[in-house]
Amino acid sequence: MRATLRWAHSDLRTHRGEALFLVLATAGIVVSLLLATALFGYATNPWQRVFTQARGAHVWLHTAVSSDAGKLASLEGVQAVAGPYPTAAVTVAVRGSRASVELRGTSERPDVGRPLLTAGRWLDPADPEGVVLESRLARALLAQPGDTLTLPGTSRTLTVLGIADSPERRYRPGERQGLVWAPPAAVAEPSGQMIGLRLSDPGDTDYAVQRAVTVLGAGAIGQVSTWQQARAEAQGDNRLLGQVLGLFGLGALLAAGLAVHGAIGTRIRGHLRDISVLKAIGFTPGQVVRVFLLQHLAYALLGAVAAAALTQALGSRIPGRLGDAVGVWQGLPGHTFALCAVPAGAVLFIGATTGLAAWRAGRVPPVPVPRPAAVHGGRLSGAARRALGLRVSGVPGRALRVPPALVLGWHRAFPRRPRSLGPVARLALPLLLIVVAMSAWTTIDRFHASPEQMGLPTALTVRADPALGDRGTRALLEDDPQVAAAYPGVEVAALVPGQTETIALRGLGTLAEPYPYALAEGRRAHGPDEAVAGQGLLDLLEVRVGDWVRMTVGDRPQILHIVGRSIEPENAGRVVSASLDTLRENDPGLSPTLYQLRLRPGADPERVADRLTQAGHGRLDVHAVPNPADGLSPLRGVVLGLIAVLALIGLIELLTAIGGTVRESERDLLALKAMGLSPRQITGITVTATGCTALAAAVLGIALGLPLAHWLIDSQGASSGIGAGIARAPSALFLLLLAAAAVLGAAALAAVPAARAARRRLADTLSAVA
Repeated sequence: MRATLRWAHSDLRTHRGEALFLVLATAGIVVSLLLATALFGYATNPWQRVFTQARGAHVWLHTAVSSDAGKLASLEGVQAVAGPYPTAAVTVAVRGSRASVELRGTSERPDVGRPLLTAGRWLDPADPEGVVLESRLARALLAQPGDTLTLPGTSRTLTVLGIADSPERRYRPGERQGLVWAPPAAVAEPSGQMIGLRLSDPGDTDYAVQRAVTVLGAGAIGQVSTWQQARAEAQGDNRLLGQVLGLFGLGALLAAGLAVHGAIGTRIRGHLRDISVLKAIGFTPGQVVRVFLLQHLAYALLGAVAAAALTQALGSRIPGRLGDAVGVWQGLPGHTFALCAVPAGAVLFIGATTGLAAWRAGRVPPVPVPRPAAVHGGRLSGAARRALGLRVSGVPGRALRVPPALVLGWHRAFPRRPRSLGPVARLALPLLLIVVAMSAWTTIDRFHASPEQMGLPTALTVRADPALGDRGTRALLEDDPQVAAAYPGVEVAALVPGQTETIALRGLGTLAEPYPYALAEGRRAHGPDEAVAGQGLLDLLEVRVGDWVRMTVGDRPQILHIVGRSIEPENAGRVVSASLDTLRENDPGLSPTLYQLRLRPGADPERVADRLTQAGHGRLDVHAVPNPADGLSPLRGVVLGLIAVLALIGLIELLTAIGGTVRESERDLLALKAMGLSPRQITGITVTATGCTALAAAVLGIALGLPLAHWLIDSQGASSGIGAGIARAPSALFLLLLAAAAVLGAAALAAVPAARAARRRLADTLSAVA
């Protein structure tokens, strides 16, 4: 054991840089995996906790006032019901902020879908104008208990009594109404009613919706929302961030394992004589393996423990969503297990790759076997010989003006042996992951820089007072100098075939002034009954571009021909869009309920929204169109951190490749000096070999990373409903700089050890050859 420790200590003093980089890389990998675990827990558990404590309904149905929704309580599989509650759609305002809300009348606190108070108190029968706001709506309005809400266009006011959490689908400005609980007296003229169904088996959700539509009739159902949709919205961007962190963390762990494997393999080839001496003095093969295994396990363990300690102590202090996620995750039941299991798994993986490489050390014979004078496949090629001005097949060669260091360096990097491809592959992996990470960064930037290419051609959504009329509204909107176009539209809920879910049916623009959809497939809708659809809708209905689809709006069927697939960031892509004129063919009395505004280049959406709100004198409700990339802002910091970790792993591999190249070239020094090469030229051979290896790895990493990044990003887009076609590659300048940085960095790192080796004394060189 004493000899083992002395050997490990001596090796550590010789390779301090590699040991430090390995510890740092392991720490970065474990931090990434722990943050991914925290984000997964944060995405799922808060909503699940609220749903469980509130005894949430699995299905919520918007029905007509005249329908007998109470009959649904007797359906098979329905455990309990919430409501039916009378509802009314109104607009509320406080401190200049406005929101479209649904007033839900309830005389007492529900047992199913029970709101969980976070501030204030519940409704008071003695206060008919007192209301309770759902927490996400309250945050959007910056409302607190005691605030007074006004209803624009009326003299009526409401008083906020409390704020409560709810497991229902969340409020989204301009897309989905907020939820306000109010006494029944506050909903004197209901426009519909809401009933929630809690099922004995949540897996029967689709069947329960189908049965409810059959009992009440398709014309009585306005909209259906399910617990799966609410959970998916609650998880939202947090789950995506967790997937990104987990994917890159696992990729970095694989790259680190391969780097360690390569480092040990190179070190073994450079220390064959030392290992033989160890065996000659009594070391068993198992002890030799343990020397390398325990040494690298100690490095990995140090990095993993440091990462776990930092995440536990400082993780909750990270600004933004990552810090919130870690804080919530630390309070979950499985936190301690994950905090131990993730680092342990990383250490075991590195230990497994280390053991495979160290096993070769145990097979080294006690008596060194002389290496052959010529290595099979290592002879110079014909092109290399001609470049050096040598004779080939008796034909005088033409001496080209190519530096010998360049020719010999290229040959040393690629000596036509399979083993020479190992360093290229190991170095290409972190570069490949960097390309994928930067592709994700570029895609997010494109959502902000060119939103019209990503399904967001408009910046503002406007809902107007019906008394203003279509002409008056359009005149008011187009009067603003920074509004390029105002597209009238309507959005209604439609039942899909099978009557299990509702989708969004939109009519935007007119045939004369069509809405500028971002198409990823097919063509624009410009004929009768033609429409475009999002990927989420195509997947839901199991149809493709070119098919006809049938849906039901109220009691009216709507049959549309899908001629294109649009990129749809809204409603999980479950959107079918036609022109307003197309929908009017089925319902001539249809009038616009919203307007999508396309602004001129350089216009500030917030300033335009403020001007329109003031010009409307309380008759316009203006909201910015939500950008899905806004929730992914923490990904930028994640990408930078991952690139730093991957750079460390690449640095470890470069140091390994440099060390191997220097060691394997020691026996060639005498021949090179005999040929008349100067120490500077000999140094150039090693630098060139390292640079060529880095160049080949950069080309391979970029060539494989770009299609992999497109596939991963488009697959994520398709699974989220937005659709494929959103992936964007980094600029050619960035890729060129990445390759240049890899090559120049490798050359700079190789210069010093190569120069030292080239100036070694003759006795040292003879000893190394022996």
